[in-house]
Amino acid sequence: MAKKRIMSGMRPTGSLHLGNYFGALENWVRLQDEYQCFFSIVDWHALTTGYEDTAELKENIIEMAIDWLSAGLDPNKSTIFVQSNIKEIAELHLLLSMTVPLSWLERCPTYKDQLLQLREKNIATYGFLGYPNLQAADILIHKAEVVPVGEDQLAHLELSREIARRFNHMFGVTFPEPAAKLNQIKLLPGLDGRKMSKSYNNTIALSDSPDVIREKVRSMITDPQKIKKDDPGHPDVCSVYGFHKVFSESEHKDIYDICVQGGIGCVGCKKKLADNVISYMAPMYEKRQALVSDKSTIIDILKSGTKQAKEAARETIREVREKMNLLELE
Repeated sequence: MAKKRIMSGMRPTGSLHLGNYFGALENWVRLQDEYQCFFSIVDWHALTTGYEDTAELKENIIEMAIDWLSAGLDPNKSTIFVQSNIKEIAELHLLLSMTVPLSWLERCPTYKDQLLQLREKNIATYGFLGYPNLQAADILIHKAEVVPVGEDQLAHLELSREIARRFNHMFGVTFPEPAAKLNQIKLLPGLDGRKMSKSYNNTIALSDSPDVIREKVRSMITDPQKIKKDDPGHPDVCSVYGFHKVFSESEHKDIYDICVQGGIGCVGCKKKLADNVISYMAPMYEKRQALVSDKSTIIDILKSGTKQAKEAARETIREVREKMNLLELE
């Protein structure tokens, strides 16, 4: 039986961190063996909030590809491509925009929220309002049947399903309504206990060296009530223990008990954590070092994946144009 097709993507806005890895990338690596996977570096989406400064965009695209490959995405199993090189996505975005009611875009749960959160940016633009439609085009151009998402993205995917449903009703069945596959997420706090985010500067990047990781772990905020080594600790409020639950799976319960009993100090606890994080990330770091020194290979992988993605997109846009009765002169 043919594998179902999955599609997902990430915006190239800077170095990926462990929150990105455990929030999505780790799942993508696992899904490669179960599905026909299309993974897109969605650089047009990066422009919806970052169009005023694109100086680092090209480098961010390459860096994202390196992060993906070092984390375990395999170009022999997955189609890895750059969104803006598939012009058919832009055409489908335009054609879908003719049918999508404005009210659907305005009610998108993150639209007004991000307008408030990113007040320092001028994102009251046509492109930002329409990004859910572009997201639908990303998914539908490849006729993806499944989209891996977190719970906070379910409303966005439902909008893509509604857009597919509306097109199918108006012009005949063309697109599958993509089903959600909820990511299995390991919750990981930031170094300061808040959500891990580049904007908070509280991340461990996938590109960080062992020395940088050790220094970052050393700076982590711990239980404010544990001042002396033998003071009883409160692991549930400590970001270090939040990391131990992910990186010290076989021993984190013992670490919890020892901390509560005042049997370990924060310095020793952080040292153990740093050793475990570095050990976990060592295969990714080593692979990354090899990829960084051979960027021509990265370009070749992206060219090959983009060519494959383009072939699938051409078939879809040809069908869409025919069903919308557009005159084909080429």
